[in-house]
Amino acid sequence: MLRILRIPLGPLGTNGYVIYQDKKALVVDPGGDFEKLHTFLKDKELEVEAIILTHAHFDHIGALEATRNHYKAPVYLHLDESDWLEDPGKNGSEWFGMDPISASGPDFILEMGEQKIGSFSFEARHVPGHSPGSVALVFRNERFTIAGDTLFRGGIGRTDLPGGDHEQLLDAILEELLTLRDDMKIYPGHGDPTTVGEERKANPFLT
Repeated sequence: MLRILRIPLGPLGTNGYVIYQDKKALVVDPGGDFEKLHTFLKDKELEVEAIILTHAHFDHIGALEATRNHYKAPVYLHLDESDWLEDPGKNGSEWFGMDPISASGPDFILEMGEQKIGSFSFEARHVPGHSPGSVALVFRNERFTIAGDTLFRGGIGRTDLPGGDHEQLLDAILEELLTLRDDMKIYPGHGDPTTVGEERKANPFLT
């Protein structure tokens, strides 16, 4: 049975996710606190098959290098942000007076559409607007989607950072997320999960 764990990581409490079954795991958005993430993976005796980034903002990549190096796991990222990991100006870590964060570039470009990475099958959807390469990972059979900083409970991702575009984000949410079934659970980059149906009915940005 495929399981998902949400772990708040890093200084902004960014949601990192571990998707796992049969002692295999995907790590999504290792935003910081490597030891916290490592403890769970070690306790469950999980082998990390890959690391997937919903996008490359600094608060989603704080523990990326530690996770990649420890588990020898390849990193997947959308083409439009493939040069952000190495550049604190693009990933945003130099914007807020914090120590710059940089990492090696992705090992693989995350293609859109149906994917099989290691033991896991899912659909990757491009949802730009918060950032140019933001993606959502749709696990259709399990009825959950990891949406990064695109759609939140009662909100949407901020669009005032470089590369952001409010209208583009709204259009992408309507086309790529609200077309999913109402009972599809949405796991966002920050805060609590929601469902497509809840956001279609009550999200003030979408109604």
